[in-house]
Amino acid sequence: MEETTSTSAAGNGIVVVGASMGGMRAAEAARKAGYQGPITVIGDEPHMPYNRPPLSKEALAGRPDPAALIFRVPRAAQDVNWRLGTTVTAADLTARTVTLDTGEVLPWEGLVVATGLRPRRLPLPGPAAGRYVIRTLADAQELHEQLEPGRRLVVIGAGFIGCELAATARKLGVSVDVVAPEPVPMQRPLGDLLGQALQQRHEAAGVRFHLGVLPVAFGGSAEDPDAVGSVSLSDGTVLPADLVVEAVGCATNVEWLEGNGLDLSDGVRCDNHLRVEGRPEVVACGDVAKFPNLLFDDIPRRVEHWTMVTDTAKRAGSTLGRHLAGNGEAEDVFAPVPSFWSDQYDIRIQSFGAVGLGTEDIRVLEGSPDTDVVVGYHRDGELVGVVMVGFGGKHAQYRTLISTVGQGAVPVRPTAPEPV
Repeated sequence: MEETTSTSAAGNGIVVVGASMGGMRAAEAARKAGYQGPITVIGDEPHMPYNRPPLSKEALAGRPDPAALIFRVPRAAQDVNWRLGTTVTAADLTARTVTLDTGEVLPWEGLVVATGLRPRRLPLPGPAAGRYVIRTLADAQELHEQLEPGRRLVVIGAGFIGCELAATARKLGVSVDVVAPEPVPMQRPLGDLLGQALQQRHEAAGVRFHLGVLPVAFGGSAEDPDAVGSVSLSDGTVLPADLVVEAVGCATNVEWLEGNGLDLSDGVRCDNHLRVEGRPEVVACGDVAKFPNLLFDDIPRRVEHWTMVTDTAKRAGSTLGRHLAGNGEAEDVFAPVPSFWSDQYDIRIQSFGAVGLGTEDIRVLEGSPDTDVVVGYHRDGELVGVVMVGFGGKHAQYRTLISTVGQGAVPVRPTAPEPV
């Protein structure tokens, strides 16, 4: 897609730092909220905003064409000035400026923080060549070229990204070992019940798990000592490897905001309107925003779900646009329903709500973990999250149920749910 540009000056307008879907949706929402001044979106990648969830699945397998992942710029954001391949290195919230990697200083009257996450890397000894992460389109394209039948892949990390990578690689005929310190895969987001059930499905497809252990070093290959040839584990196991993917979580991109007196310990702290620590001229959205979702409680949390990027971007952009246009603030409470999905082999996993708040009380609502199942996650006896494996026809029913959290939501099934 060609870059959409504007002849308007960037100064004294809105500057959006982060040219992801969140940045684009925030710009669109600011326009719809009545803001008519210039908007500049700055991003360090050379691409226009694109769809990230397929990167560890379809894109890694070589489909669809990368161009198909690029989002169409919405009508309300057609006059936005896009500055791609550019990094913001610092911000001064008092002076209302951002500094670019070129040394240029841009003034603004409104700022959107949409810088998202970056993959963590393991500080382990050994060669660096042959080690990959998945976060960008370039990452997926580079790794795709290496996933040839018969090659040996070690995935470090058994969360959703690690398990999606493992499933994609196995379907391509790649030998896969997964290493993680947890006792079951996907334990943190799903708990033991579903983690164990999904592990069995991966093992049936040929994935080998090494759980409760850590990687301690990378060894060089016989052909090239500067490229990975093995992974040594804390229990003494040495796994042969032609390539390694580090899927060990992400860090928030907030360093450019340092020096402004903000709490950056885990993202950017916001209020329910997505204002950064109460500043009406600065908002945040997406994976980097730490805010209270009043559907559950008033505790600020980051939520790394794809749908929340859009939800928070719309709220943040509207908040900022209304403020700068003099239209006041929204009176409604921001209480979105978090949701995500994961495709692994022919399995569609869908979730609604705050599953992480209910992992101490997990109950089967429908079906069986061995086949299709709906699992409920409860906090103080109240249903706060649902994960579905299969049962796709009921996703709207369960999403609606979760939206009633705080209103006495009860499981759909009339009989008592089975405790786990």
